[in-house]
Amino acid sequence: MKLLTVNVGRPKSVEYTDAPGGFTGIDKRPAEGPVRVADPGPKGEGASGLSGDAVCDLRHHGGSDQAVYAFAREDLDHWERELGRTLPNGSFGENLTTSGLDMTEALIGERWRIGSEVVLEATSGRIPCRTFQAWLGEAGWVRRFTRQAVTGAYLRVITPGEIRAGDPIEVVHRPDHEVTVALAFRASTTERELLPRVLAAGEALHGEELRAARAYVAKHGGLV
Repeated sequence: MKLLTVNVGRPKSVEYTDAPGGFTGIDKRPAEGPVRVADPGPKGEGASGLSGDAVCDLRHHGGSDQAVYAFAREDLDHWERELGRTLPNGSFGENLTTSGLDMTEALIGERWRIGSEVVLEATSGRIPCRTFQAWLGEAGWVRRFTRQAVTGAYLRVITPGEIRAGDPIEVVHRPDHEVTVALAFRASTTERELLPRVLAAGEALHGEELRAARAYVAKHGGLV
């Protein structure tokens, strides 16, 4: 397993986003040389966990639970075949394009060491938005992406440091539960009856999704 590219983006003015100021950072390009990774702080205050990377809509992106976004090259290859077009690394707005790592079956709370020092922890899948759809220029993209539930993974920073293209990736911790990135995504989107199951991931789960699961259980009178 390895890191193919580290992708960062600069603010880009577009007509299709409702982000404040009309800017988006979804246009990510592979960086040359090492990139510093650190906890950006709470959502709404912190932006990207990668130095030099823009997050323009702090209402929905950035912060500790979404510090880094990773997507597997294998899944980009799948979408290339589905869409009939080339998708370079960074095409989905991901910070990390990986090889040999199954994002869909990664567990919430699973930790990866990248290079010699950086450790990241999976928190959730990526819920698609209108900006993502407009960026790709694919009609019905939000629904299509959601239906397949191959979302990549949002990550929080456990140990900061520098990473670069070619760094090895090692899974250094797999928690003792069965809540995968895909399961958490489905629970948050199309199958909300699964929300009680994601509680097994505990505090490792993205904070907003954990609160939603707890509220669901409280409303429906316990685990169902």
